[in-house]
Amino acid sequence: MSGLVFFGALALGATAKLTPEKAEQRVRADDAPVTFLQELCDDHGGRLSGSPANEAAMQDLEAALRALGLEPEREWFEMPGWERGPDRVKMLSPAERELRVAALGYVGPSELFAGPVVDLGRGSEEDFDREFPEGAFGMFGPSASGRPNTVTERAVAAGLKGLFYINRVGGGQVLARTGGFHGEPLPLPVFSITQEEGFWMRRRLERGEPVTASIEVKSRRLPDRRLANLHLRFPGESDETILVGAHFDSWDLGQGAIDNGLGVAQLFALARVLKDQPLKRSVELVWFNGEEQGLFGSRHAAGQLGEAGAAPLVMINLDMVGVPIGVNALGDKDLLPALERWHDARGEKGALEKGVENKNWMASDHTPYQLAGVRAVTFNAPIPEESVRYYHDFGDTWDKLTPELIKDSAAIVASLVVGLAEDPDLPTGLRSERDTERLFKKAKLDGRLKAVKMWPFDD
Repeated sequence: MSGLVFFGALALGATAKLTPEKAEQRVRADDAPVTFLQELCDDHGGRLSGSPANEAAMQDLEAALRALGLEPEREWFEMPGWERGPDRVKMLSPAERELRVAALGYVGPSELFAGPVVDLGRGSEEDFDREFPEGAFGMFGPSASGRPNTVTERAVAAGLKGLFYINRVGGGQVLARTGGFHGEPLPLPVFSITQEEGFWMRRRLERGEPVTASIEVKSRRLPDRRLANLHLRFPGESDETILVGAHFDSWDLGQGAIDNGLGVAQLFALARVLKDQPLKRSVELVWFNGEEQGLFGSRHAAGQLGEAGAAPLVMINLDMVGVPIGVNALGDKDLLPALERWHDARGEKGALEKGVENKNWMASDHTPYQLAGVRAVTFNAPIPEESVRYYHDFGDTWDKLTPELIKDSAAIVASLVVGLAEDPDLPTGLRSERDTERLFKKAKLDGRLKAVKMWPFDD
């Protein structure tokens, strides 16, 4: 069905109540979000926050929404800037070889220097309980004990001059990631390296043979950048709001199709199906920026809730959401009845394999909203292993997704959004600070939040 015919049909039925079932059907019949994402990926590549590609892609998204007669608005904020340079890491012995690497975000420049490589195992405290050669590089992973910033602190205290983080999957992959959630320059170079090259060096070290390497870093911290989240509101009969968010930015190595162009397209599909549709509650869509480097856009937005008026009843986060097999209340028991009503209404044919779940997790854009007291929902929605293995790397490109995955995932998302917008009895009000603290401690996430300096409570 062409976009023109689709919207002609939509306009004719504009006064009919949009149901979860109708929303799902309309999204499945719409090819426009698929085409939009393909062009976004191919035209701009990776959308690293603060980069020209990020801004150009955001302008294309705005233009596509305005072409539908919608009025998206930017929410400006500042975040620490960073750019990847032509970094070089070489294994000098036992063989001279240029290594495939990715500097962690906020790694700063350094002159060329060389040193011995030491094996840090998982990077735990016990792995550092020894003397290291002067000027050594530590190598740890792929199953790491603690986040990279924690291992970095241990490395600095031990006098190491650099770190190599072995990637968690094989096939020449490297995992781009941030070095910290606050944009502070890292005190030493930290690189993600391939599993194959890391294991090669590790095997030589296990045989008692020396391994040496050199590092030259051109990546650098930049002055703070001004960039924006993009908001789009669909007013309902009530000002009560269902907020649906997906991060717009990506790492720069690939096209950011899996992480998180998929979420960008799902929100675009929602915008198309919600246009001119009457709903009980209002729905707000937000494309967040700065997620990959430290949740900067969502932290800013969640921090404005007190100033901007009533907080949303629910925040639904779409981050690498494949076709859902479950829906997750993220620890908030009082959301379970509404989610179960939606799931029960799908009937046996539309039932999700895992049904309604309630397990909290962190480090995506729902976390700042949860910390602000807003209830949040995510999906159990795995992306096929043959595709998801490439996320954060060169292989995160459009061809790793299929039109069916994009439409099928967006269709179920749309069904839930409409279901919650029409639900007769959602919990209201913010969760108390004490209950929020309990929520994260029960899930044993307080330590991770403290490690990334996001824990807002006094113990």
